[in-house]
Amino acid sequence: MAIENKFLDSITKPFNLELPEADTMDQYLDFIVPAVRPWGEDLREEEFYLDTRWLEIRDNDDSLESILYIFRTEEELLISIDGNISRGVWRRLEKSNTLIVEQTVDGSIVKSELFDLAFLNKDFFILLKHGDQRRKGKNKYFVLGRESVVKKLEWREAMELLFNRFRNNSQFMTMSAVIVLIIVAFILFSIL
Repeated sequence: MAIENKFLDSITKPFNLELPEADTMDQYLDFIVPAVRPWGEDLREEEFYLDTRWLEIRDNDDSLESILYIFRTEEELLISIDGNISRGVWRRLEKSNTLIVEQTVDGSIVKSELFDLAFLNKDFFILLKHGDQRRKGKNKYFVLGRESVVKKLEWREAMELLFNRFRNNSQFMTMSAVIVLIIVAFILFSIL
């Protein structure tokens, strides 16, 4: 009987619909991103992120700034910090899901960062900064949410909303139903 329980646990564990508690946004995203990635887009599909008001989501409760990013055509980037606009550029590296984001002041680059796409859909744009950010004490994910969707949410609520993309996906529900039927059949045949 213990072997059957371990077998059933190993089958049902990936289909657990509860989001485990975590202390940081990076910990949540390490769990969520692999689950939602199959339903995401890639950077070639610019209609998902161009001319959208993306609000930065941070788990740093000390920061009260509202930072908004707008990726425009012609690789123009607008960055609004509490309504004060600065400019930058963005470039997608061909044949990859890699993005370079540069912030400029008076035409000079003041910040240049390399990101790989972690997840993209109409409501979330999540980038993974290249390198070992944890060793530096920084977040490894750069998380943006569509402003109209995440504006009044705390960061944990935004993580829950992102996880709902996985939880509510019809393919996932269909697959879960099939797995449950297989488990029930296995139990019935083992009893008989």
